This record gives sequence, C-alpha cells and structure tokens, in this order.
Amino acid sequence: MRIALVGYGKMGKIIDEIAQKRGHEVVARLKETPTAENLNNPDVVIEFSLPEVAFENVKACLENKVPVICGTTGWLERRSEIEKISVENNTAFLYGSNFSLGVNLFFALNEKLADLMKNVDEYSCQLEEIHHIHKKDAPSGTAISIAEGIFKHNSKFDAWKLDETKDNQLGIFAIREDEVPGTHSVFYRSEVDEIEIKHTAFNRNGFALGAVVASEWIKDKKGNFEMKDVLGL
Repeated sequence: MRIALVGYGKMGKIIDEIAQKRGHEVVARLKETPTAENLNNPDVVIEFSLPEVAFENVKACLENKVPVICGTTGWLERRSEIEKISVENNTAFLYGSNFSLGVNLFFALNEKLADLMKNVDEYSCQLEEIHHIHKKDAPSGTAISIAEGIFKHNSKFDAWKLDETKDNQLGIFAIREDEVPGTHSVFYRSEVDEIEIKHTAFNRNGFALGAVVASEWIKDKKGNFEMKDVLGL
C-alpha cells in the first residue's frame, strides 16, 4: 500500500519503520496540513499529530477522498463532524484511542468486569492512567474509552471526572511520569478487598503495529470504524 503519515513525531517514525518492514511504501511524511499535492496520492493516511490540529488534518484528508486511520486523542468533541464528512465523501475513517491489540482485549475484559460488578454495591470504582510527561491531554483517550465501557454496563456512572469518584461521576487519576508509554488500571475497592485489572505498555511499537494493521484492513472499505471492527471483538 501507499501510506501517508500525517504528524511525524515519535509515533510517526515508528509507524514509518513498521510499515516499510511490512512491505508498504511511505509516500508522505507531513508535519504540515495535508493537501492533495503533499499527500502524494496515498491509499490511506495514518494521522498521529496534536489535539489542536487533528480535526483539520483528518478533514483535509477525507475531503481528498483518502481513508484515514487516526490515533490522535484530545479532540473527540468533534468526532461526529468527522464521521459525517467521511460518509459525505464516500470514504472511510477509523479512530482508535489506542491501537494496541492488548489494550483492545483489555477494553473487552473491562466491559465484562463492569457487567459483573454492576449490582455489587460494596465496591467503588476508580481508574488510573500513567503516561510520559510529553502527553498533551489528560485523561488519556484510552482512559476515556475504558470509562465509556464501564458506563455501558453500570448505571451508577454516566460521566467521568479527573480525580476521585463523586456521585455519578467516575474518577480518573491522570499521572504524568518520565517516559512511560502507557499504563491503565481499573480498581474496584471495598472495605475488605480490591479487584484490579491492568494493562502496561512496554514501548510504542504495539500502538504503531496496530495502526498499520488497521490501515491494511480499511483499504477499499467505506464508513466509520473502530479497532474492534478490525479485530472482530
């Protein structure tokens, strides 16, 4: 495939390496806004940039009829606009708060546990996420996805907030520490014990590989998708 990379920071460079190892051609490496000219006629765009420019980047690619895999978090209040643009331009958009296979299995496990715990009033629930000090948004997009998975099964909660759980708000503790790639934990605590599920990323390679796999999957598809569609979860 011909892959254009929009956003060329640490993640972009790792995606570049993995894409080429899997036999793809990287035809653009952009730090600027994509256009028909600088995209260089790709089959798919992989977008990992910054929250403040992600919407315009993705919009420009979709309006050029190019499918987009987007891993930038912190801009999702405009996701519905992007999904509408995707449909209007008869192309495809796939957003992932986290492209790691392990994390997406963790999402499924989290929903199963939330369903088991929904009627057990003795336990309170909290989330914790730890990331490197360079991460721009808090909480992480992955933590928000975990919270939304809990909301689907537990009517006690309908929103999240930073720090401790309060009333119907699920607390998320966001910690920024050194060069941590990403650690996410869900805790259910009672007066006598604690249940914890946890995912720890050792490096960024799992995220990058998942983004390339998603780009391979989305070729020739139309519509809006998530990683669970790619993995059949």
